[in-house]
Amino acid sequence: MAFESWYFLLGLLLIIVALFSALVKRLPLTETLIYFCAAVSLGQYGLGFVSFDPLTHSVLLERLAELAVIVSLFTAGLKLRIPLRDGRWGIPIRLAFGSMTLTVGMVALTGVFLLGLPLGAAVLLGAILAPTDPVLASGVQLEDPSDRDRLRFSLTGEAGFNDGTAFPFVMLGLGLLGLHELGDWGWRWWAVDVVWAICGGLAIGAACGVVVGRIMLHFRHEHHEGLGRDEFLTIGLIALSYGGAVLAHTYGFLAVFAAGLMLRMIEQRKSGDKKQGAVPAGKVRDAETEIATNPKTATAHMAGAVLEFNERMERILELALVLLVGLALSPGYLRFEEIGFIVILFLIVRPVAVLTGLWGNRTGSVERGLISWFGIRGIGSVYYLMYGVNRGLDPNLAWQLTSLALTVVAASVVVHGITVTPLMAWYQRRLTHG
Repeated sequence: MAFESWYFLLGLLLIIVALFSALVKRLPLTETLIYFCAAVSLGQYGLGFVSFDPLTHSVLLERLAELAVIVSLFTAGLKLRIPLRDGRWGIPIRLAFGSMTLTVGMVALTGVFLLGLPLGAAVLLGAILAPTDPVLASGVQLEDPSDRDRLRFSLTGEAGFNDGTAFPFVMLGLGLLGLHELGDWGWRWWAVDVVWAICGGLAIGAACGVVVGRIMLHFRHEHHEGLGRDEFLTIGLIALSYGGAVLAHTYGFLAVFAAGLMLRMIEQRKSGDKKQGAVPAGKVRDAETEIATNPKTATAHMAGAVLEFNERMERILELALVLLVGLALSPGYLRFEEIGFIVILFLIVRPVAVLTGLWGNRTGSVERGLISWFGIRGIGSVYYLMYGVNRGLDPNLAWQLTSLALTVVAASVVVHGITVTPLMAWYQRRLTHG
């Protein structure tokens, strides 16, 4: 399809989304599912008006998915307004490290024995599908920084961490396929891809968040500089932390998440438990300037404005990526083994990994059950898939992994998109009425 046609299609869908957004919010479906169904109806499964080959356009898809994930991870970090010493952090950390590692292992075993994949490809598939998605999981994440719900906090924190902690397994899978250096007995993988890349990424992102946040607050307090430039702060901090982490051979995803988190922690320490957010639109200019520069309110104003801008970028990128995934689906992808694999992943692998990872934790049975179900796969999986494809995967193996990964993402969009609204409404009623 000509590039001008893509402009036309994207513009038409954006206008439709804007005009009917109020109606969509009243439906028991997620906006993501509606975008996805629109794309599928235009693609090879529907009218056949548009086709998109993910392997032909793998570099473009990798870069778009990369951008969508880093924006969403920064947003996730900004939403997590609970002090780092709080015990609630134990759940997302367990999920992002322990449960995710178990997921990689179980998916790899399934890939070898059920799908007949070589070990390296099976490990790579596990890494592609293990992380939960920060882009498509907005329906189960924290609604705003003042939200203290344990379930939403756990799922938001898990998605923030595990999009970076999955990277070592991507490198392990590529190494077992001969496409990445692991070192004798795996020493380089352990030292560089695990320890240095994870710790370094978190440290670089945290440092960027703290330094940039304090500099911006200083200029606001003392010189009234930087007002109305929160979008520059957002893009600049994301680019600085991500670029710096990648240049240092660490994981940029973790760095971006840590940068957003530390920016929020600065605000939380200065503002305490006051409700945060951007200045309402009805405020006059002088009042807005006072709030933005007053030492008591400047941090809350800055963090709220950054979050608001970031969420807008996130929605636009989500729409673009969901459309491409829907258009990329091919009838040739849907085979019997894919269906069986999806059932195993959703109903066995995810619940076992969650329940094992949370063993000994006091999380309630309802919360455990919902966490087990809402292992939403999405744009993060698309990024890791395209990352592997663009590092020299055998074409036949690349097609097989693409078939499996995109089918899983599509199934997650549909199944979780249908169930998230009623299940979360039921959960909220249960909290309200005891």
